[in-house]
This record gives sequence, C-alpha cells and structure tokens, in this order.
Amino acid sequence: AAALGAIVGRECESAGLAVPRISVEPGRAIVGPTAFTLYEVGTVKELAGLRTYVSVDGGMSDNIRTALYDADYTVALVSRSSDAEPMLSRVVGKHCESGDIVVRDAFLPADLAPGDLLAVPATGAYCRSMASNYNHALRPPVVAVRDGQARVIVRRETEEDLLRLDVG
Repeated sequence: AAALGAIVGRECESAGLAVPRISVEPGRAIVGPTAFTLYEVGTVKELAGLRTYVSVDGGMSDNIRTALYDADYTVALVSRSSDAEPMLSRVVGKHCESGDIVVRDAFLPADLAPGDLLAVPATGAYCRSMASNYNHALRPPVVAVRDGQARVIVRRETEEDLLRLDVG
C-alpha cells in the first residue's frame, strides 16, 4: 500500500494534481481465488455430435456472472476420480433459462452421473454477494474450511426466510 501511495503521489506531483484519497477493494484478489462453488449434478443429457449438457442444483441464482458478463469459469469433478474419456460439456443451472449457464465449455469425464459433485473455482469474490432468490430459489450456505475442518459461516436460506416478508 505504501509503494502504491508513493507512485500515485509522485505521478500527481509531476502532473500538478492534488493527491486523491485512495481506497482498494481487495475482494477479488483475496477471496476470489480461494473460494469455489460446489454443485451436485442433477441430469446429464448428451446431444450427439455437439456436447453434453450437465444440469446442476444451482445456476444463475448463485452465479449470475456468466449470464451478465460472459464470465468464463472452469469446472472439475471432485467427488470421485475417473479414468473415463473426456466429453465436451456445458454446465447449466436449474432455472430453465437460455442464459442459465454456469460453465460454457468444459471437458468432464464421460461417466459423469447424477449425484456427482462438481467444483467451480474462483467464485468467491462476487457470486455470493450477487446471489438472488430468482425463481424463489434458496441461497446456498457458505462454508469455511481451514486445516481440514469445515464450519458454516452463512447458513443456507430456508423457506421461512424466503417468505418472511409476505403479509397475510
């Protein structure tokens, strides 16, 4: 921070400008690469000669960035190992929208099946803060893991949470 401040100060002085107040939003640099979203595979549908669609139990309600910004993510099978040949896949959400895409193109094992777990890395900086109750979906929990120990730091939403503002 001091080095950055010195550079800004020097450049402002040479340009004859007042030094501005500087603030840094470190979320992406600190949290982004250290967090991932874990999804459960719901269905696997092959479109012969094109790709396989893999639906998961989340989607645009917990990660709108692909739809809004064409954000590019990777994905990996994490619940088991597989020696199956890779297949071109598109990981899609559960919201029945054409833009409900989690990962546009990825190679996943051809033996992928409902119940498998997929991890999408680098989703920590903004996905949770941009999550919504789209189609009345409940937002997932946030779990912190350190030294092999996991703990819930934001609980999963409940139906009661979703309906708490309803009147009558």
